Amino acid sequence: MTRTARFTLDPAFTIGDVSPRLFGSFVEHLGRCVYDGIHEPGHPAADEAGLRTDVLELIRELGVTAIRYPGGNFVSGYRWEDGVGPVDERPRRLDLAWRSTETNRFGLSEYIAFLKKVGPQAEPMMAVNLGTRGVREAIELQEYANHPAGTELSDRRIAHGDKDPFGIGLWCLGNEMDGPWQTGHKTAEEYGRLAAETARAMRQIDPSVELVACGSSSRSMPTFAAWEATVLAETYDLVDYVSLHAYYEELDGDRDSFLASAVDMESFIESVVATCDHIGARLKSSRRINLSFDEWNVWYMSRSQKATEDNPLDWPEAPRLLEDNYTVTDAVVLGTLLIALLRHADRVTVACLAQLVNVIAPIMTEPGGPAWKQTTFFPFAQAAQHGRGRVLDVRVDSPTYRTAKYGETDLLHATAVRDPETGAVTVFAVNRSQDEELPLEVALHGFDLAKIAEHRVLADSDPDARNTLTEPDRVTPHQAQDTTLDGAVLRATLEPMSWNMIRLT
Repeated sequence: MTRTARFTLDPAFTIGDVSPRLFGSFVEHLGRCVYDGIHEPGHPAADEAGLRTDVLELIRELGVTAIRYPGGNFVSGYRWEDGVGPVDERPRRLDLAWRSTETNRFGLSEYIAFLKKVGPQAEPMMAVNLGTRGVREAIELQEYANHPAGTELSDRRIAHGDKDPFGIGLWCLGNEMDGPWQTGHKTAEEYGRLAAETARAMRQIDPSVELVACGSSSRSMPTFAAWEATVLAETYDLVDYVSLHAYYEELDGDRDSFLASAVDMESFIESVVATCDHIGARLKSSRRINLSFDEWNVWYMSRSQKATEDNPLDWPEAPRLLEDNYTVTDAVVLGTLLIALLRHADRVTVACLAQLVNVIAPIMTEPGGPAWKQTTFFPFAQAAQHGRGRVLDVRVDSPTYRTAKYGETDLLHATAVRDPETGAVTVFAVNRSQDEELPLEVALHGFDLAKIAEHRVLADSDPDARNTLTEPDRVTPHQAQDTTLDGAVLRATLEPMSWNMIRLT
């Protein structure tokens, strides 16, 4: 018989407050994320600006906040001027990052208008090109976007039809500049100096801007940690965040290790925090650098790399790239990654699910046809809606299982968030066992909780079940049975390989 997993919750023991930006996303000019994704003039559901209203509705339901743009690898070859002004006068360019042709029909103004239609929770997070460009181009973009009026660049924005400044406050200083694949790749010393110079100049325009320095593009990079240390030695008192990127996939049929991917993510976060704090101590700085986990997801990178290599250099417009079709297993893993981010909410205060539509995304579309939710849509939407407030300290006592990559690992991965206004508590929990239920007991100390509002589960008898164009509702969450609140003890049974949201009010 499977041993019961347990943990205790107490409002006095917390991790930190959840930043709304933890539920951010990412729109890059890659494949069909922009074109035929959020922007498809002529579609039956398109509005006057060419934005698909069916996609906008799903984005609102998903609950994303800060949306990073325009890349990604794309930004390191991007000229922001190409994406402003009259659309029919914008140049077509080769995009070296994704071997495509960029039409620039969608640019800065369209991005800001898109955010406004998503809703007030959608905040711009703009990346500047520090691959093939530098300080001058960054501050010119900042002036065009944010200065009210009275200069050539701000007046150019007004002449282009945008009287009000865009008010972009969160900026990425380049993208994955440690990667040899990056156009304009730099050493840590080269990038650290350029990022510091750019940060100083941007703060001369507006001291209140929030800036993200590039961390390692992966924990597996040979320069990991040394890169962060070198970059932060140059930028520590000039930036607010250092970035992290991580993607996970099931390799060689090792599903047990795949289900434990969050073990790696949590270790990655803790290593970067240690590096940040070491540099801060060495510099005797009173500032604290937080983390921007601005690319994370399940991504079958080994498949997509082969597809990209096989793609002839015919420079197509908006090709079908990186369109992973996610399974129930993938959704459960994505749920554990969300739990990992919440468990480190004291330092991870920005995070962006990469990406938003079509490209390794929770939302899929068909040109001229419907839009639908992937399996991964549901854990993210539930966490974005109910994972707001203060994260409670969860230390599980769980049965374990053995994994090839991470050794002995807890079957239970969990966190909990308390709404300080209502007192409601939401438990997010994953059972990593592929074939056995997991009994769960949660001791509740110091709470005034009367009932279980809901216990929603994402699981399926077929772990490879997925939502598709022909079966868009094959996988949806369902209500659990027999979950009880007996005095100060919550009891539930977690289905095999399942994502669970339990709301207590």
